[in-house]
Amino acid sequence: MSDSASPYFKKIEHIGIAVRSLEEAIPRYERLMGSRVYKREVVESEGVETAFLQCGPNKIELLESRRADGPIALFLEKRGEGMHHIAYAVEDIRSEMQRLNQEGFQLLNNEPKAGADGKWVCFLHPRGASGVLTELCQDRD
Repeated sequence: MSDSASPYFKKIEHIGIAVRSLEEAIPRYERLMGSRVYKREVVESEGVETAFLQCGPNKIELLESRRADGPIALFLEKRGEGMHHIAYAVEDIRSEMQRLNQEGFQLLNNEPKAGADGKWVCFLHPRGASGVLTELCQDRD
């Protein structure tokens, strides 16, 4: 591997942060970053409500659980508020899923799912990335 840019990942698309309450977290992050939330969205399939803030070319995604048994609720119960995942933008999510599966990474879904902010998404098990949940993102349009 060279020190140049990744041939697979285009950029860090966003960093996901689990919060107990968007109503409490949004003003705090707006003050912290000097940026306003530009989009809120419910992702029913994941049982979350999200809020996005822009940070240069990247984004911060705040995630609040809408279900007591949802993945964010379980994360908060186990670890408390904090970084939940890092998402990478890819050109072809299916190719990346196939490549990473062949490299021995455990995919948490077999097909891309519709995610927030107009993306197709796939998650990789945290054990493959030193305990960090990894998300692949591709624009849906």
